[in-house]
Amino acid sequence: MNTATALPSNPSPAAVEFALLQSWLASSSALRLPLHHIESQQADKGREVGGEELLYSHRRLGTRRLITVFGAVELIRMGYSRPGVPSIFPLDQALALPARSFSYELQRRLVKAAAQNPFLESVQTIAELTGVSVSKRSLEEILPHAAQDFDVFYRQRPPDPASGSLLVAAVDCKGIPVVKPVAARPALRLTKGQKANKKRMATVATVFTRAPWVRTPQQVLESLFPTSRRTSSDKSMPPRPENKRVWASLLKGKTAVIREVAEEMDRRDQSRSLTRVALADGERALQIRVKLKLNVTLILDLMHVLEKLWKAAYVLHAEGSLEADLWVLNRTLRILLGEVGQVVKGIRQTITKRGLSGAKRKTMEAVAGYFHRNRARMQYDEYLANGWPIASGPVEGACKNLIRDRMERSGMRWTEPMAEAIVKLRAIYLSGDFDRYWEFHIEQDQQRLYPAVWTVVPK
Repeated sequence: MNTATALPSNPSPAAVEFALLQSWLASSSALRLPLHHIESQQADKGREVGGEELLYSHRRLGTRRLITVFGAVELIRMGYSRPGVPSIFPLDQALALPARSFSYELQRRLVKAAAQNPFLESVQTIAELTGVSVSKRSLEEILPHAAQDFDVFYRQRPPDPASGSLLVAAVDCKGIPVVKPVAARPALRLTKGQKANKKRMATVATVFTRAPWVRTPQQVLESLFPTSRRTSSDKSMPPRPENKRVWASLLKGKTAVIREVAEEMDRRDQSRSLTRVALADGERALQIRVKLKLNVTLILDLMHVLEKLWKAAYVLHAEGSLEADLWVLNRTLRILLGEVGQVVKGIRQTITKRGLSGAKRKTMEAVAGYFHRNRARMQYDEYLANGWPIASGPVEGACKNLIRDRMERSGMRWTEPMAEAIVKLRAIYLSGDFDRYWEFHIEQDQQRLYPAVWTVVPK
């Protein structure tokens, strides 16, 4: 019995010859030959294959139990073996069965449910829909395996067409509550200030294409601080992001994720004809990596600017007061008009004139230093005139949808490998790529499971 599958990426000479032999046997010319001619020519061609194939001379009939969405089934199939290597089962390969005892369709439903909801809720939902009971532990074993083809899937995927002339990237960080390693856990009762768990920062990224959206500083200010009720007729809608992809990693680190952002941008813009911009917060380490890896105009997210302004306002005025609101509104407009230097100068003069000291002085100096350090990335008047984005709403939304809504529910604590698997699978789900990814995952899994060429010699 001879069986062959698609050739691997670097086939051996014997594998190539075997594939050619198989193609010849299936050809119309071979099918017109008498049997004795086929026997003769196949014997000659078979010698060219050489001795590189694995010869499986032992066979045994056995059963395999597979759990499907319709329940458990038993397969009776022949297994072939040889000393020193795993046995092979041609029927498993012919039916494209997984290595696990759960069918690919059942795994797909479990993984898709787990990307959205807690594990226990996921297995209960599948049990209600199919009547098939799967343990929570089995689901936890499936998930890391299901996520392993994430990087390869996006590297090989051709870019989708887009009409926008802006290629936008945004990078941020978001904490995920993780469990401490067993060795790091205190054996006795926790002392004051100790925590049983901690957060580890995941790097979150998004890339999308968008059309320019030209606005004035006054229009942006009105959207941030509306002074009148807006109607549908005067509401200017921003252009929607095209082909938005979001993803995150807890284990790779900032440099690796930003390198992936660069690869994604190059994949979408191979001719480098699009205008490239990137948004980030004021974290220096993140900014340095973005500047080194991405050939883009780096823009400081306006929402982080507003956070700093509110901190300064509450040093000078009571929280919730009209004076604080007006102070922030005035400085926001001046920053949007390109007067960052004047705002910094004014904050520093306020420190001196009011004789601020202690924590209040420290806060005001930190805000002034933040604006001064980022002034080259705060040229909002130019960005708005060009129609570029100035706020990282997409990546902030990614932090919320990708991580907070799934990973930070009450009482949740994650091991790092499981958190990495879930953020990958959830990113695939939120990007609308889950079904395409699953088909790709099955193809990759089959290539890992079954050898390209093997030969069975009857006993």
